[in-house]
Amino acid sequence: MYMVRICSIGAASQDVFMSGKDIKSHLDPVEHVDVESFKLGAKLEAEKIDFATGGGATNAAVTFARQGLDSSFIGKLGRDISAHGVIVELDNENVNTQNVVYDETNGTQYSTILLTDSGERTILIYRGVANSHKPADYENLDFTQYDWLYISSFGGAMDALDCIFQIASRLGKKIAFNPGGAELAQMDKLKPLLEDVEILIVNKDEAQLIVEGGNIEELARHLLHFVPLAIVSDGPNGVTACDGKTVVRAGMYEDVKVVDRTGAGDAFGSGFLSQWVIGRSLKDSIVFASANSTSVVTKIGAKAGILSKGVVLHAMPLSEKPF
Repeated sequence: MYMVRICSIGAASQDVFMSGKDIKSHLDPVEHVDVESFKLGAKLEAEKIDFATGGGATNAAVTFARQGLDSSFIGKLGRDISAHGVIVELDNENVNTQNVVYDETNGTQYSTILLTDSGERTILIYRGVANSHKPADYENLDFTQYDWLYISSFGGAMDALDCIFQIASRLGKKIAFNPGGAELAQMDKLKPLLEDVEILIVNKDEAQLIVEGGNIEELARHLLHFVPLAIVSDGPNGVTACDGKTVVRAGMYEDVKVVDRTGAGDAFGSGFLSQWVIGRSLKDSIVFASANSTSVVTKIGAKAGILSKGVVLHAMPLSEKPF
């Protein structure tokens, strides 16, 4: 049986999670959102510390591997202990890392994540190599060995992205794209890239930067002017997916206690693609994506909750209609 080959391209990170009673949030009386505040010069007691790896591309690569696909990761790492941690974990997950790009000057992306008991977080992040992508890093890599590229946030390095997209287009490789804020901030460079995208995965606010629309279904429909398949999420309000034939609208997969939201979006996007590439329907792919994302938020770190092949899923609030 043929095994679909997917390469996840983008960020890798060493993450440290710290939690405890001193790390807490309160409701802002004006904005009505959870905020965190820390006194300057204070020492905050962390009662628990967890080490994990993250970054959108490595998170996605683990989803693909656990679903039995031929999974690879390409991204930039430094020559440091954090890079070693990333590689070891990916090796243990059967993710191919032979085409990783090493930077001799900058360090691997590193995050310290302060977790509240509500699952919300504040992230202190050192970008390092994540801000140093160049076309030369990728132009000589062998992309012929992949069927799909799953491309996530790239630190706004549009020239490097353009290089990758051009190679993929020339080779006839399909692209699923989950752009980050740094890419969406450069709309004049982002929109031309969408011509080569097969699946676009964005949230409501991000979609509204690309097209007009009052709700996520309108946004998803309008995005089909750029891509064949569009998925627009809106947090607890659910998600809509359109492929020009069918419109699927889904709510929450399950109401669970949120421990950590890190990696939830990565789990959704990669969860969807992991099913779509093996011929699952739009509806079934959305169900798995939602289940994968829901499972991830019940664990600390972006990878611990990623589902494995053969997991039994239950029904969820969902509607399906012709386009």
